[in-house]
Amino acid sequence: MITRRHILASALAAPAILHFRSAQAATTLKISHQFPGGTIDKGDFRDRLTRVFAQEINKRSGGDIVAEVYPGSSLIKTNAQFSAMRKGALDMSLYPLPYAGGELPETNIGLMPGLVSSYDQGLAWKTKPVGKALTDFLADKGIMLVTWVWQAGGVASRSRPLVAPEDAKGLKVRGGSREMDMVLQTAGAAVLSVPSNEIYAAMQTGACDAGITSSTSLISFRLEEVAKNLTSGAGQSYWFMLEPLMMSKAIFDKLPKNHQDIILSVGAEMEAFGRKGAQDDDVEVTKVYEKAGAKVSALDAATVGKWRDIARDTAWNDYSGKTATCAKLMKLAADAA
Repeated sequence: MITRRHILASALAAPAILHFRSAQAATTLKISHQFPGGTIDKGDFRDRLTRVFAQEINKRSGGDIVAEVYPGSSLIKTNAQFSAMRKGALDMSLYPLPYAGGELPETNIGLMPGLVSSYDQGLAWKTKPVGKALTDFLADKGIMLVTWVWQAGGVASRSRPLVAPEDAKGLKVRGGSREMDMVLQTAGAAVLSVPSNEIYAAMQTGACDAGITSSTSLISFRLEEVAKNLTSGAGQSYWFMLEPLMMSKAIFDKLPKNHQDIILSVGAEMEAFGRKGAQDDDVEVTKVYEKAGAKVSALDAATVGKWRDIARDTAWNDYSGKTATCAKLMKLAADAA
């Protein structure tokens, strides 16, 4: 198992790229993501997860697998990473699954407002029919799910708090998926679609009044600098996003069986790391925003229920009508609730 002492003992100074001992004819995997880079023990947990993963597959392969981590979309632009993996032009990415919704609408199941309401529920998908259906669908489209990572979300807003649906009227809000946008529009908001690493600029210029994103992104992208209010998703949330570590199936299929086994084994072990990182940030985000002088509000079950009711009448129905696979995934996800 991967221990904290092991991680700290193996810390590397170089923040952007990890290079490990390379055996002759070693396989080199490039791992891209949009989040800020750090070190193996400091910084955004999603970046750290990819670095620990890289370290472990190198160690267990005896140096036959070398991994390089490219944070901050420094290798490939954010929205292009999913398509690049499908084509075999990018090896791996820790990627918010619903960002692929324009290409494959089925992936929007990864941010269906009100559908997942806890980490236990989301992570349980992996071993339930909904997880198998999603994994099979992605594999058919050229993507391997390596590590399941769910993140709860909150709201950073410039002017007034955005807690209940009635607070959304007249605001320009970044929701994070087509379905979240439908819910916000029903509540009276205008919406804009940008990846989380572009929310800061949008809020800074006034193009965006409020951004809904994960607790980790609320911290890593320093949105407390442009926000006066935070709605925390720590206790309750209607916004849970699936941000897995994924791999190009074309690349995966070319690897020898023992290398495939190492990647899948380490990937599964990293799920506990991802859950802890996400939940730690659900707590930390309140401290960060309070320190910056922001007003912090919490969600309760009744408020989450209001958002879910809107989602059930709009986004859930719309998604289910997209394709037969969407309808199947939605039914299986509801059965897993």
